[in-house]
Amino acid sequence: MEDTRDLAERTPRSERKRRDSFGMFDGYDSCSEDSTSSSSSEDSEDEVVPSMPASLPIIKNNGQVYTYPDGKAGMATCEMCGMIGVRDAFYSKTKRFCSVSCSRSYSSNSKKASILARLQGKPPTKKAKVLQKQPLMAKLAAYAQYQASQQNQAKSKAVVTAESFDWGKYICSNNVVGAPVSCFKHAPMGTSWGDIEEGVRIEVPNSDISLPTKVYWIAEIVKLAGFKALLRYEGFDNDTSKDFWCNLCIPEVHPVGWCASNGKPLVPPKSIQHKYSNWIVFLVKRLTGAKTLPTDFNTKVHENMQFPFKKLMRVEVVDKNYLCRTRVALVEQVIGGRLRLVYEESQDSSDDFWCHMYSPLIHNIGWSRSIGHRFKRSDFTKRTEGQVDAPEQLFQKVKDVDQTGDWFKDGMKLEAIDPLNLSAICVATVKKVLADGYLMIGIDGSEAVDGSDWFCYHSTSPSIFPVGFCEINSIELTPPRGYTKLPFKWFDYLRETSSVAAPVRLFNKEVPNHGFRQGMKLEAVDLMEPRLVCVATVTRIVHRLLRIHFDGWEDEYDQWVDCESPDLYPVGWCQLTGYQLQPPASQNSREMSHSLPKQKKKAQQYKGQKKKRRIPVGRRPFSQAGRRSSFSGDEEHSPPLYRAQGPSRPRTFRRQNYNSESLLRMKEETAEADEFTFSQGTSDQESNGSGSYCIKQEP
Repeated sequence: MEDTRDLAERTPRSERKRRDSFGMFDGYDSCSEDSTSSSSSEDSEDEVVPSMPASLPIIKNNGQVYTYPDGKAGMATCEMCGMIGVRDAFYSKTKRFCSVSCSRSYSSNSKKASILARLQGKPPTKKAKVLQKQPLMAKLAAYAQYQASQQNQAKSKAVVTAESFDWGKYICSNNVVGAPVSCFKHAPMGTSWGDIEEGVRIEVPNSDISLPTKVYWIAEIVKLAGFKALLRYEGFDNDTSKDFWCNLCIPEVHPVGWCASNGKPLVPPKSIQHKYSNWIVFLVKRLTGAKTLPTDFNTKVHENMQFPFKKLMRVEVVDKNYLCRTRVALVEQVIGGRLRLVYEESQDSSDDFWCHMYSPLIHNIGWSRSIGHRFKRSDFTKRTEGQVDAPEQLFQKVKDVDQTGDWFKDGMKLEAIDPLNLSAICVATVKKVLADGYLMIGIDGSEAVDGSDWFCYHSTSPSIFPVGFCEINSIELTPPRGYTKLPFKWFDYLRETSSVAAPVRLFNKEVPNHGFRQGMKLEAVDLMEPRLVCVATVTRIVHRLLRIHFDGWEDEYDQWVDCESPDLYPVGWCQLTGYQLQPPASQNSREMSHSLPKQKKKAQQYKGQKKKRRIPVGRRPFSQAGRRSSFSGDEEHSPPLYRAQGPSRPRTFRRQNYNSESLLRMKEETAEADEFTFSQGTSDQESNGSGSYCIKQEP
């Protein structure tokens, strides 16, 4: 050991710098601003700054400034550092070196010129430029200033996007919890999150450093919220001054050991660099027995960010103007698994619709015909090159059901989430039984005469419930419009309408261990305006049903959503996928809408899902001038390009019966035979006057 120590003392300091098993440099203090070099001033001249562009001047000893007239005669290349410059400005008669330091370094085979390159974790660059008679940190600072100026110039040329929402500050200031990633099986890493928890160590870029190159340090996960984690650099102990939030799925986050494997430097933060004399011993002690990310974590993230749907794929999707039928649409954009669909006959791509690729609203071409669902046949014959029908295997499969025996029948009563008012569970009726377990459901007292607002639910859908579900679970049931015998009693209603309740055993009673808890934060699609993803909170849990509240908005904007809905995402999903997140509406911005004049309401159209509104016009959310306030995704072609300031969810729609104009339009389309009618499925019109009804729930 003594011989080894003596050998180290006789070895030049620049050669003693090395990486330990964690990829960390010994002698970190040699790179600090306060340190002084043990070598002479002549030796200090051979330290270099890498990769400065040829447009920068070369500062020589005599004060003259030379530039690089690339391509012109009289050029020379330094055999030590590889610098190209004016031959007359080079050192010695041979013009082999650009400076005295390069000449001496070359002859002595010194490697001090590679200090910065070693910090970068790569061999010394051959195009390093020499700035003589300047301390190393001064040179680094000059280069960092140049890099900053170049970045600022690039930013000034770029389009300034809407300011992003700070989830970290929001979570800390409100002391809330984000729903775990494992709650969202459809989201990236939803099934691969593993045991990532508080206390896990990772390697991340070190931002508490005054070096112009990227170096890393180890941090501990202090708090988790979806994809986001509150991190604290190792060595800060209970000091929270440098804590920061980070998305764990970004490429800059790595498991411990990545730096050593890839030749990247581990450098302690500047604030604590003198706290320990031996950082290697400190890290070994701290990391022994600690958990880190799986070695293939980054690979899994990349794989999970690949989506099978591609642009110009053709699908069948619900008609946003008439719920009862589907239309052909083309995939225009894919962002994080969310699809922007443009209806095939749209001429200017403005007739679009947003949904997730696992949404029950989209299907393969031919689905409607196969089950007997109404379908709007397109007159659009021109095909764009590259169009292809989306393969059937890309769509979510529904559970096979046995429709023989005691199955759903037309006229049976049940309770269902109103697709036009997702905050309400309503009295509903089975209007038509289709094939493969699909049902057409109508909301009692609100449906159009021609059934144009019937909605297709699968029999296993978590959005339909047996009679008595709301009463048992203390949920307010919305009675039929115009029904006066309140409070509503199912027994009386079934007797009055001479109808029967759908058997309880036919409904989906499976409740997965979803992991959601009341008060958890998440990012949720506003299904009234499905192009928007908003900051939201789980306010109630009933079995597998979640009550989603949009932060900053009144409770009447809440939505009932299934725990496995593809329209719910972890905190940080928008940042990961590049989707624009809508922040909570502030009280001041909502009050701006009070002074808006009343406007005549246009005829109702289904542009996603619509919602009842009982608020006065004066309290409607503010809609910016020049913005299209539809909730079909018509405002922008891409949500990340929103330029909204203030509230961005102008939802003021009510469910209402179609007027004579809309009914006439619907009849004209039917007369033109532009759609398939209900052609399959049983239709036994039964009416049981006995009013057989049982509110007892099956276990």
